[in-house]
Amino acid sequence: MSPQDDVLDRCRVIIREGSKSFAQAAGLFDRETRAAAFLLYAWCRHCDDQIDGEHLGYKNGAEACDDRGARLARLYDETRSVLRGEAPRDPVFAALQRVVTRYAIPERYPLELLEGFAMDVDGRRHPNLDDLFLYCYHVAGTVGLMMAHIMGVRDEWTLQRAADLGIALQMTNIARDVIDDARSGRVYLPLCWLESAGVPAEGLADPAHRSALATVVRQLLAEADRYYHSAARGLSRLPFRSAWAVAVARGVYREIGKTVLRRGDKAWDERAIVPKHRKLAQVGRGLLVACFTSSVGRLKSAPRPDDLWTKEPSLD
Repeated sequence: MSPQDDVLDRCRVIIREGSKSFAQAAGLFDRETRAAAFLLYAWCRHCDDQIDGEHLGYKNGAEACDDRGARLARLYDETRSVLRGEAPRDPVFAALQRVVTRYAIPERYPLELLEGFAMDVDGRRHPNLDDLFLYCYHVAGTVGLMMAHIMGVRDEWTLQRAADLGIALQMTNIARDVIDDARSGRVYLPLCWLESAGVPAEGLADPAHRSALATVVRQLLAEADRYYHSAARGLSRLPFRSAWAVAVARGVYREIGKTVLRRGDKAWDERAIVPKHRKLAQVGRGLLVACFTSSVGRLKSAPRPDDLWTKEPSLD
């Protein structure tokens, strides 16, 4: 990639302004993988912002001018256009086209990601855990799969581990943002869980239900932890620096979940973040994990747990 690469330069700005945690973890990749991660992230961030009427995660007033369905339709049109090889009109779609072509990423992954955004546009709620897993797969598991292709992964077992990590990350996001989402009319927690806990979906943000909500979120994070553990089994199949970067991202997001758990019903009084010193600790811990998985870890067999949700058909 040329030093005067305007598309890549634009994507670097997007990732550094849109997600400092992702930018930190991506900095541990080798140069080529890091650049490709920036390209992919820029498109994902753009799509997310278009659906939410935001710019880099902040409201920009777009919702007042246009409806989400129309924006989703444009995203589908532009994505399909670049996947067909047509010249992109926007740098973020040029970024997607470049990374999909360079790493032979199956076209269905970016389209499945958009299907996840379609669930948000439709206001879909999740009656049970399996339905939530399907949503998490679409909006985050697909990103894990695309990143895995960038890192050179092609075997189905390791691809499933990448999807597992995406699912875990999304469940952590849901746990952290559950009150903010509810105030925007979004409910992601399984409705059957809320009913069992006596928490009405329409009253999720009511402080009177905070203790019961904390119990439901604890249940969600326990599920997320199963997927974090499953994802860790795939680290031994990655190049060393990729394993390091993924281990750090995994560690930082698990820290967010642990913060939510520690706070209990106070978890949403302020946004759960990971302080800089704890992020740096995860960088060091991730290095140790990568060293182990790149040596001893490769000698150990790692069968897939048979009780985790798997999207059908095959992920290859």
